[in-house]
Amino acid sequence: MLQSLYVRDYALIEELELEFESGLNIITGATGAGKSILIGAMSMILGERANTDVVREDAPKAVVEGIFNDADTERIRSVLEDNAIETAPLPRVILRRKITERGSRGFINDTPATLDVMRAVAAELIDLHGQHEHQSLLRTETHLRLLDSFGGLGGLVENYQEKRARVAELVEEREALADRERELRQQKELYEFQIEEIDEVNPQPGEEEDLEAERRVLENAEQLYASTQGLYEMLFEDENAVHDQLVVARNNLQDLARIDDVFEEHVDEIESAQIIVSELANFLQDYNAHIEFDPQRLEDIRERITELEKLKRKYGGTLEAVLGHREEIGEQYELAQDFEGNLERLDDEIEEAQAELTDVALRLSSKRKEVAERIEDAILDELATLGMPDSQFEVRFTRREDDDGWIRADRSSAEGVAEDDTRYRAYQKGVDQVEFYISTNVGVSPMPLAEVASGGEISRIMLALKTILAKSERLPILVFDEIDVGISGDMARRVGESMHNLARYHQIITITHLPQIAALGDCHFKVEKVVENGTTKTQIRPLNEDEQATQVASLISGEEITDAALENARQLMAAGEREE
Repeated sequence: MLQSLYVRDYALIEELELEFESGLNIITGATGAGKSILIGAMSMILGERANTDVVREDAPKAVVEGIFNDADTERIRSVLEDNAIETAPLPRVILRRKITERGSRGFINDTPATLDVMRAVAAELIDLHGQHEHQSLLRTETHLRLLDSFGGLGGLVENYQEKRARVAELVEEREALADRERELRQQKELYEFQIEEIDEVNPQPGEEEDLEAERRVLENAEQLYASTQGLYEMLFEDENAVHDQLVVARNNLQDLARIDDVFEEHVDEIESAQIIVSELANFLQDYNAHIEFDPQRLEDIRERITELEKLKRKYGGTLEAVLGHREEIGEQYELAQDFEGNLERLDDEIEEAQAELTDVALRLSSKRKEVAERIEDAILDELATLGMPDSQFEVRFTRREDDDGWIRADRSSAEGVAEDDTRYRAYQKGVDQVEFYISTNVGVSPMPLAEVASGGEISRIMLALKTILAKSERLPILVFDEIDVGISGDMARRVGESMHNLARYHQIITITHLPQIAALGDCHFKVEKVVENGTTKTQIRPLNEDEQATQVASLISGEEITDAALENARQLMAAGEREE
């Protein structure tokens, strides 16, 4: 629900903050007092485009802020997360708009947001029914959603969308394969040549490093032989070999340790050094004995490295790139070898997936038509209650034939073999397009809801639809801007009762000039225009029960409130309380 609305320096509003209640919130005021200004301000936080002229004269900027409670829906959370907007305050959402002479900025939960994002969030919260925009029921794209919501068909819709996504994936894969067919056929000979060239050399992962290491050893075999032999002699065989010198040093230290035990630990150290030298000498002797002088092996290695270098220059600069290229062209070559087989396999998968999609789409269509019949009957009853007994209301279904469509016709022979080759386009949410049609006059054929006349008639149609769809409609807040245009008397009472009942499911904010509706409000606000210090301002204030009765009475008798009008007003208010 809309908990509060704050407005500062917007048009004639200097500053106001309204606290709304969860039921029926009534707004009344004299013509020209500024009721439309309030609706205009509210539209700012819904993401409507702002005219910089709305900034109050001599003010630097206009600010409009709405605080919404119970706003934690999957769609809102998704929009906020996708746009890096803080979601921690949920289920509360704060929408704010700042307007200056240079433009406007939007904020959600104190984070800057584009108008598109503000509209996406607001569209999940509030529906404004007025003389201008935001009349969601006039948008045909919402009719299907309302139908599915009323019938509880969300699970079947999701199943359909999953099947459709699978078909789309397979069709895209086949189209991509078909687009590449000519290219692959042209490249087939090149791929074959490259595969033979690489396979003839048969490079192996890590081979290059191993060859380089072996080449260095073979190229430096003489140096390795001489150096290891010399080191071995220095450490072990010479007259003054290091090993012998360490033995002498060890003996001297042992003599010293017998005199002073501080030398004992050093005896251990020199014995360790002696062992290390012995092990190193043994390694050098063994290495020296296994050194090979193999000119032919060295030549073979050099030739092998040269072959690898040629491949590297042609196919990516590294041996890893060569192997990666071989794997890739191998796959492409195999694909080109069996192109027809791969296309046939995809065709079979597509046919199977389309059959599954068709089955779900037709079941969904059948369920929707059942739901549509229930909606049609309920809407006609409600329109009759609202004084439109001659109305006709229809939910019309259309399908678009498409030779490349993914959904097949549902007519078949007694043997179960399809007799109709017609195919239909698979829309995002089904095979059908749905639109509401209505006629309110005898002898006039129903027309699309979006084309019916504006004013009181369309407002009552909106109210009837909202009343029927109330329990399934996801939007928690409904704003009606003078829904009572063109009605009076008993019809006004009926509209008021319908709105009062609808307020059990939705928070309703309505601007009205009819006492029959105003008397039923759970909360009542009065819009007034005042002059202070030579400046005209619009003020809005909540009314207590006595003030509400007086305001309702003024709607009955005008500026001069009679006792009879006041008594009538109290009776209207009491009637509303009894209904509860």
